[in-house]
Amino acid sequence: PLSARPQPKMAGAGRVWRVGAVLLPPAWRLRAPGRAFGAAAGRGGSSGGGRLMLGAAFALGGSAGLCLAARQRLREHSAAELPAGSLQLTLYQYKTCPFCSKVRAFLDYHGLPYEIVEVNPIMRKEIKFSSYRKVPILLANAGSPLQLNDSSVIISAIKTYLISRRNSLEEIVSFYPPIKTVTEQGKEVLEYENKYWLMLDEKETKRVYPVKEVRVEEMKWRKWADDWLVHLISPNVYRTPKEALASFDYIVREGKFGTLEGLFAKYVGAVAMFFVSKRLKKRHQLRDDVREDLYEAVNEWVKAVGKNRLFMGGNQPNLADLAVYGVLRVMEGLEAFDDMMVHTNIQPWYQRMEEVIQK
Repeated sequence: PLSARPQPKMAGAGRVWRVGAVLLPPAWRLRAPGRAFGAAAGRGGSSGGGRLMLGAAFALGGSAGLCLAARQRLREHSAAELPAGSLQLTLYQYKTCPFCSKVRAFLDYHGLPYEIVEVNPIMRKEIKFSSYRKVPILLANAGSPLQLNDSSVIISAIKTYLISRRNSLEEIVSFYPPIKTVTEQGKEVLEYENKYWLMLDEKETKRVYPVKEVRVEEMKWRKWADDWLVHLISPNVYRTPKEALASFDYIVREGKFGTLEGLFAKYVGAVAMFFVSKRLKKRHQLRDDVREDLYEAVNEWVKAVGKNRLFMGGNQPNLADLAVYGVLRVMEGLEAFDDMMVHTNIQPWYQRMEEVIQK
């Protein structure tokens, strides 16, 4: 099934390639990495200092949110063992990117073992094998190696695979074709059709979604998390010079910087992203005090969950719960997160999410 929104002008179609001796899907430039919720990355020709500043800024997350900077490491994520021959997963990410956080929340909740590769947002050497230049990227092997791109596609495809073993993971991924489209401004973007759908047969659908409204609600709020909630992160964590500096202090402490590099990234990056956040506020038509938009959105979510359910999914989280939680938790430790907990009704639901994912 295709989404109901009007279809943009087609500029050709991409495809997902197998991981192996060849490189993978269509090339797309990474926009804003890192816990730096803000701007788009510049093209080549940047000075060393400018490249460092932008890389650090992106390590916190453009309109996407906080994405961690410059750290190269590979670690195995502890989780319950799966039967022999099950999924082998490697997640390429920025730690505090909200889209990457969504994927981790999903994998953790389902007890799926996976390895994490932290991508350096400046050089991005860790994903040089891929012509797709955004994160998250998930390499999955369920008999044959595949690369999955886009957080919502990753979640929908893996969830479909866990529920229905009728189709191979490779066939399931083919149900989410990447399509190049052109915006009204003439900008090429990569869209994924069907990305909020689970590809289930009638029997499986009735088991997972006893009534149609349950599926519709889940898809609606997953899309809301991507199309609205995510865009409130950057303007809020860079709302004031003090908050911008605190965000970059986090990047430098957690990232891999030399002394001079760290000082430059912290102070110059914080100033740059403070002004970028103002542009984002205008682009998304936010209020003068962007906290009000954050509070309103969070309370809207809590109201949708309601008083009679622990989660939107009932007694257990559904994919919408995991998406909203994954986006919000990238602000933990920052002033925006503390304010949200005090001035909204999110805390009981958020704590339940923490507990169930930790289990």
